[in-house]
Amino acid sequence: MTQTNATNIACPACGTLNRVPREKLNAGGKCGRCGSMLFGKQPVVLAPTNFDAHASKSDIPLLVDFWAGWCGPCRHMAPAFAEAAAQLEPFMRLGKLDTEAEQTIAARFAIRSLPTLILFSKGKEIVRQSGVMSTASIVSWARQNSAR
Repeated sequence: MTQTNATNIACPACGTLNRVPREKLNAGGKCGRCGSMLFGKQPVVLAPTNFDAHASKSDIPLLVDFWAGWCGPCRHMAPAFAEAAAQLEPFMRLGKLDTEAEQTIAARFAIRSLPTLILFSKGKEIVRQSGVMSTASIVSWARQNSAR
């Protein structure tokens, strides 16, 4: 496996970086440390312990749904976001961040409206969008903006 042919993927369970050949991303794979599947076709729950591994260290873009349990529109969009994960993995990781539980991270990105989606690549914010979106809109918006 050469450097240019491999992609660093953060494990959704333990955050460990795993090098995966790009041509084998669709095959899934397991974490070399904990044995968990690298892609579960569902959003990863983000917290201070794993946020930077997925946002900054992983080679695939990270799409984060900043939400709160009290937010009706957030609860309404949750199934669409989960369906989008099944369509966008393994070439993009989707994660959910509870802004009430993780106020420091929410403040770091100046989250003022919920739900808010932010697309990250190599630790940098690429684009953000606030408001409820359908599955098709999330997938289209994420693919369009991941090329930036």
